[in-house]
Formats: sequence, structure tokens, C-alpha cells
Amino acid sequence: MNRETGNLIADLVLYGRNELGLGTEDAVYASNQLLELLEAEPADRAGKVAPLNETLNGLISHALEKEIIDEGDELRFETKLMGLVTPSAGLVVRNYFDELRKGGAKSATDYLYRISVNNKYIRMEDISRNIRWYADGPKGTIGITINLSKPEKDNKQVAAERNAAQVKYPKCMLCLENIGFCGTATHPARQTLRIVPLELDGEDWHMQYSPYMYYDEHIIVFSDEHRPMAVTGGTFRRLLDFVDMYPHYFLGSNADLPIVGGSILSHDHYQGGKKVLPMFLAKDREVCYEKDGVKVTLKDWYNSVVSVSGTDKKAVAARCEKILAVWRNYSDESVGVLSHTGDVPHNTVTPIATKTGEVYRIDMILRNNRTDEAHPDGIFHPTADMHNIKKEGIGIIEAMGLFILPGRLKKEISAAIKLLGQEKIDFASLNDDPVLAKHLGMIASIAASGLSLTAKDAQKKIIDYVNATCLKILDCTAVFKSDEKGRAAFAKFVNAISD
Repeated sequence: MNRETGNLIADLVLYGRNELGLGTEDAVYASNQLLELLEAEPADRAGKVAPLNETLNGLISHALEKEIIDEGDELRFETKLMGLVTPSAGLVVRNYFDELRKGGAKSATDYLYRISVNNKYIRMEDISRNIRWYADGPKGTIGITINLSKPEKDNKQVAAERNAAQVKYPKCMLCLENIGFCGTATHPARQTLRIVPLELDGEDWHMQYSPYMYYDEHIIVFSDEHRPMAVTGGTFRRLLDFVDMYPHYFLGSNADLPIVGGSILSHDHYQGGKKVLPMFLAKDREVCYEKDGVKVTLKDWYNSVVSVSGTDKKAVAARCEKILAVWRNYSDESVGVLSHTGDVPHNTVTPIATKTGEVYRIDMILRNNRTDEAHPDGIFHPTADMHNIKKEGIGIIEAMGLFILPGRLKKEISAAIKLLGQEKIDFASLNDDPVLAKHLGMIASIAASGLSLTAKDAQKKIIDYVNATCLKILDCTAVFKSDEKGRAAFAKFVNAISD
């Protein structure tokens, strides 16, 4: 038995009391659970205010030494420890609704967010490692992040996951059964997950914070039923119900088809949070029409966005449903838009809801996932020459102007910087380079204006290339381009939805 470990346990429990709101009785319970788990003796002193990571590292080292865990299980074990000093899932819900009654919606979400950060469900130390910058473009500034914690998926993986037989437990990362789940080699531990219930359009849903937090207070709202993503009239009603309750947040849905959808299409869910994504700064390009108290406009943004707004929530949802019904079956071969190939649908939307004062608004990004021989990854998807920067489907976050680029780019950009500092490049040999082969086009483009670059100059040229590529990707997602032909085609669609 180890008394020093008991002291570390006392430190951790004190953290739970001070930072997570762990009550007296639950603190005693947590202490005893931790003593048993870690085969330790009770503390010979009261807990002290100690750096959390220092405390956790000491407990994890003890667990490894005692062979309580194996090497490689450190993160899962840390999550288990933090779960034991986090108030129970039910108590967090009760506290949340107390805050909602006393202080309102923002006070309640502040409480849930604070719990999620302080218990390390949102791992701020990992998130702070992400590389972020902004890039100016002709239709507004976009944000770019190199994410260092999440692997890149291609469209085939996403589609396969959507169609795969669901036999595991939990069925996916978004199911209610994740609360308290111990984790496996392929599924992260979720003992620190805390969520709160919602009723949206008469259905049971839950809200949690995203552990990856791609932007400020990034939330996920998911159906209690494990069912595939679907954009329907109910989607618009649910999004508007949410922003009615939480007007300080936006809420949007990924499209419900592969290529133009998000990374999880097997479970109906939405994403939202603070209104910080670049598209929110875009102005209306033109007013299409106003009817029955609802205004329909086009947004001056890189992709094709129809905005519906008004003070009558039901009327806004109904108009969105009518527009979606038209778009589902709309074709215009002059711009490559075909609604179906046989019975396979291609048209859908990415809807985003906000509420400002008494005005509800849904921005509907028109999407089409058709492929052809020349564009096997999608006609309205980045072409192969851009896949070195971004290959995944362009979901709601990127479509709104915040690019989440794969972590591999950090290593690849560093290697490219060194290469561009040389006096000469053997391009033939780069074909066999596992790090740089995919970036031959980028390297050749930059090298054409000269080599022997300083690290600072090479980095700037690479970042400029990445910025230009991300802007081109957004342009690719537009079903109606910003040229004369595209604007004329967009005008025809507006006429079709004006009835």
C-alpha cells in the first residue's frame, strides 16, 4: 500500500471539490473508489491545491508501476480518474437546469462548458497545440486550423461507416450510451462526458460540448435515437427550437449525403456554438423576395447560400421546407447540377439557424454530391490537385469558412520548408518520398519563382499556397459559381422557389 499515492488522491479529490463542484458525500465516495482502484492507503494530510497534471501524472506512474494499467492505457486511465471526481451525470443535469431557471440560457451553458473544460473532457492543453491563422479572400476572411489530434478521413471511409452494420456498443461516438463508457482501443473513454437533455420539435435530444472544440464553445446536439443523418422539414423546426432556447448560439446540420456531409453520417446530429464562424460576417448579396412575412435573400459568400428570415418561426421553417423540396429535385445541366442518377439523390442542403432579437434566420447552403469520370471524388468537391491540403468531405464547419486541416501538414510543411531552402531540387526522387510526394505540385509552383529560400520566406509562400487552396475549395463547393453563367443559373433557381 502506498501512502504518498493516498496524498495524490486527496489532491485530486480536492480539485474535484474546488473546480468541479463535487459535494461532501460524493467526495468521500470518490476517495474510497480511488483508494481501491489504486491500491493505496488514505492520505496522511489533507488535500492541497496542486497542479492537476502533476497530480494525474503521479497517479498514472503509480498505476503503471503497480501494473494496474499497461503502457498505452494512460489516457484512458486518466479519463477514468477524472470521471470519478466529476459530479454524476444526473447531478450535472439537475445543476444545469437550476442554472437555467436562475440565470438563464447563457448561465446554464457556461456551467456545462466549465465542467467539460475543468474535468478535461475538452482537453485544452491538446487544443492549444493546434496551429491557427486567418486568410483574407474576395468574399471575406476565412479561418484555417491544422488539427494535431484527429486523423483524416476520406469520403470512402465516411460512406462505408454510414452503411456499415451497427453491432458494437456504443453504436457510435454520438450515442447516449457513451456517458461513462470505459473506452476501447478504437473508441475513446467517456467517463468525463456530461450532457443535458433537450426537447426539439417534440423529440428527445441531448447536448454536449465537442472534445475537439474547433471553435469557441463548439457544441454537438444529437438525437437520442441512433438513426442516419437526414435533412427534412423536422430539421428546420428543431434548429429553430434550439436557437429559441439558446439565442447566444447558432445551430446547424451537416448535409445528409456522403462527400458533402460530415464525418459521422450514421447518427442524426447538429453542430453549433458561439457565432464566430466566418460566414456569419457575410452580407446579403440581394433580396430575392418577401412573402408572408418571410424574406429570402442570397448571401454574398463563396458557396451558394439561400437565407430565409422572419419573426414567425413556423413560417420560416415552412419556407425552408418548400425550398428544400424544390432543390431535392432541381436540375440544371448548364452548370452540372443533376438531382438524381437513377434513383440515387444528389441534392441536399447544409442549414444553419440563428436568432437575433426577434428575427429567426436559416442559411441554407445548397449542396450536390454527384461524381463523374473526371471528378470521382465529387464535381463540387476539391479536385485531386488540392487533396494534399484537404481531401475529406467539406462539411458544415469548412463550408462556413473554418478549415480543419489534417495534422500531417505540420510535418509536411516543415519538410517542404527545408527543401525550398536548397539550391536545387531533384523532383524525380520526390515521387518516392512518403512525406513530400503528395506536395509535388505545391513545391514546383513555389520553386518556379526561385529556390534557396530562407525558412521565413518559404513558410510564407507555403501558407499563401494553403490559403489560396482553401479559398479554391470553397469555390468548388458552390453549385452556382460566381461567374456570369453561375449567376444566371442561380437566378433561374431563385425563380423556381418564388412560388
